[in-house]
Amino acid sequence: MMTLFKRSTTLIASLCGAILLSMTVSSVQAQEVQGGTLYGNMNVVTQDMLDRADGDANNFLHTNGNYEQTRYYPASQINKDNVKNLRPAWIFQTEVVESMETSPLIVNGIMYATTSFSHVYALNAATGAEIWHYKHKMGPITTYCCGPNNRGVAAFGDKVYLGTLDAKLVALDAKSGKVVWETQIADPEKGYSETMAPTAVNGKILIGTNGGEYGVRGFVKAFDSETGKLLWTFHTTPEDSAGVWATHDATGRDMHRNIQAERAALRKLGDPYKTLGGGVWQNPAYDAELNRIFFVAGNPSPDLDGSIRPGDNLYTNSLISVDLDTGKYVCHFQYIAHDVWDLDAVSPPILVDVKNMRGKMVPGVLHGGKTGHVYVHDRKDCSLIRFSEAMVPQEDMWVLPTKDGQRMLPGANGGVEWSPMTTDTSLGLVYAINLHQPMTYHVESTPYPDGKLWLGGAFKVIAKEEQWGNVTAVDYNTGKIRWKVKTQQPMIGGIMATAGGVVYTGEGNGLFKGYDSATGNLLWKFQAGAGVNAPPVSYTVDGKQYIAVAAGGNVQLNYKRGNNIIAFALGD
Repeated sequence: MMTLFKRSTTLIASLCGAILLSMTVSSVQAQEVQGGTLYGNMNVVTQDMLDRADGDANNFLHTNGNYEQTRYYPASQINKDNVKNLRPAWIFQTEVVESMETSPLIVNGIMYATTSFSHVYALNAATGAEIWHYKHKMGPITTYCCGPNNRGVAAFGDKVYLGTLDAKLVALDAKSGKVVWETQIADPEKGYSETMAPTAVNGKILIGTNGGEYGVRGFVKAFDSETGKLLWTFHTTPEDSAGVWATHDATGRDMHRNIQAERAALRKLGDPYKTLGGGVWQNPAYDAELNRIFFVAGNPSPDLDGSIRPGDNLYTNSLISVDLDTGKYVCHFQYIAHDVWDLDAVSPPILVDVKNMRGKMVPGVLHGGKTGHVYVHDRKDCSLIRFSEAMVPQEDMWVLPTKDGQRMLPGANGGVEWSPMTTDTSLGLVYAINLHQPMTYHVESTPYPDGKLWLGGAFKVIAKEEQWGNVTAVDYNTGKIRWKVKTQQPMIGGIMATAGGVVYTGEGNGLFKGYDSATGNLLWKFQAGAGVNAPPVSYTVDGKQYIAVAAGGNVQLNYKRGNNIIAFALGD
């Protein structure tokens, strides 16, 4: 995804009012659970509960709400008429003051949230009181390009599952937070790490890998939920990665490839698949009827230097579908072949029914690209049905990087970065948050550094040009933009739609906002004191609906750091 940015450890400003802050105990030894268990054994998360999560108005059982990843919460107690009365119900301060990208799970009144450096907290979802805290003991080597983030856990049976910065998968007892088992996913010395949340389905725990900036070979792996045994591996870079030598991108624009030179390089250097990147940063969507998962793979490695990785670099920058039971390839669609701009596919795909080119409703897949387009696919064969109007400016696409730098829009952050989108199928809309961050692209060829950062150059923000973001609603059956709201800063984090007719998202300046789903009108806002750069969630406990979000800032865009998880409810 992105290169290293300066880290900040700015403490979050105090938030107003007589809100009781649930404070963590300061001294905890590594690998220990802090605090006693306050409640009895949680009701186990069954496969039936996970299958029916899209209609569950109490819990939030998946990172993105449900297997379809729509992030649509089906409760309307908080709605566009009363959202103006939304107030903080509780605020929990974590031990870690660093970027927060967690999407908490809520299971029967218990919230499971994560922080940077692979911590997990179990909280009373109605009060914010801490139940337990797991602090992962890191191995001697950790590598990560874009911050020490963690995006959440998976819940299944009586366990929660965590991916760690030192590339492990850890199963924790959901009642106590104690380690049940842990498995090494890949070698962190080679550049592998984990920031994504795992996905639990049918006794399998699915997880991809970071590391597209380190010359790794990307993958999705399935592990047995009870034992941690590896069941299958799908590599996102096949041994024959050259592809069809595509000269145009998914929208039909010429990418200025020198195919003759690339073919000569392939004969000389061989296929680069072993160090080609293709990290999987975000959760797969799952179609139970097809028994298939859909996910996207990121940029090739090295990011900006295509001279030493000839060919289309399959399956980087692609939507991919594989069989759940075997991990066998079913289909793919590549958005940008031989990408030299770091415009990788990162935002998690969404499964909804869509109109095909003949106007017939078919099972579809949506993906928000760094290019600024929402891509609409046929689920059957991954083929592209349409792409949306551009949500951000596009200029000089696809100018090739040079040593001195070439300006192209969008910049390497997007468009739609890793931020998950959301849908409201009653309106036929998908909602995305975007960045406008002009950059210049610089190339500098370097050999494979064996586990070190390997960008093949640099992408540099143009400081004198304006940067901003937007919240955009797209009609996925036509590709037309229904409404768009500009924001003060580039947007990164995520968005959630609700049955109450409100979509929620946060900004790097600390503002957390609610918009009218149909019109984009601003209905409510709250200043959180640190960047709100995590996906919001919603849940209901004892008949009261809550909206929750983490405010911890962001490493990539250097937004103000904090350590708060905030839950909101309607005031009296």
